[in-house]
Amino acid sequence: MSQALESKAPGWFTVIVIVLLVWNLMGVVAYINQVTMSPEMLAALSEVDRGLIENTPTWAIAAFAIAVSGGALGCVLLLLRRSLAGLFLKLSLAGVLVQMFHSFFISESFDVFGPGGMVMPVMVAIVAIYLVVLAAKAKASHWTS
Repeated sequence: MSQALESKAPGWFTVIVIVLLVWNLMGVVAYINQVTMSPEMLAALSEVDRGLIENTPTWAIAAFAIAVSGGALGCVLLLLRRSLAGLFLKLSLAGVLVQMFHSFFISESFDVFGPGGMVMPVMVAIVAIYLVVLAAKAKASHWTS
């Protein structure tokens, strides 16, 4: 039997990956809610919030989709102990970085939400980076094959 199949991941690994899968699934729900927002729901938003959503370019919306779907799929692959998880988590991180670029440098989100509005994007970036590092550790430790 190969070394990759013999190494068992520690219990904390599974717990963390499940928690981060839930985190990423919440991102998937947020993405779906944003792209399926009805005109009535959009009209109920403040003018500033509505403007941010309406003026988001397609490439930034695509980055959001890649970020959340890559993160969720990467976590599922980590739970299945597949080393391919690292690729999807790197794609997710790239999506997060593109999204953050749009939010911080192109849109007016910082002007709208102020410094407090940076908390969630920074948390998202930290989690995405952590998942890439965790996938690399899992591969190096032969927890994934």
